[in-house]
Amino acid sequence: MQYIIVERFKNGDPIPTYRRLRDRGRLTPERLMYISSWIDERLEICFQFMETADPELLEEWISNWSDIIAFKIHLVISSTDAAERVSSRL
Repeated sequence: MQYIIVERFKNGDPIPTYRRLRDRGRLTPERLMYISSWIDERLEICFQFMETADPELLEEWISNWSDIIAFKIHLVISSTDAAERVSSRL
């Protein structure tokens, strides 16, 4: 399963996040794969693309960061899969 995680830096401050990332790494459990991430130009919101077969690993990972980041998790599917799902209704 693939996820887009929207992260908002608490107090609008990215520094604690980047400091922890520098000092301790991503802190992701095994079997939770980081794919890529993008940050808005104001350095307020991060969009992470991750993959795992076990959604509980997301909660474990979030617990390492929830003191400095607010999270919103979105389970996503590919555009191809979405097109297949709606094709019978076109």
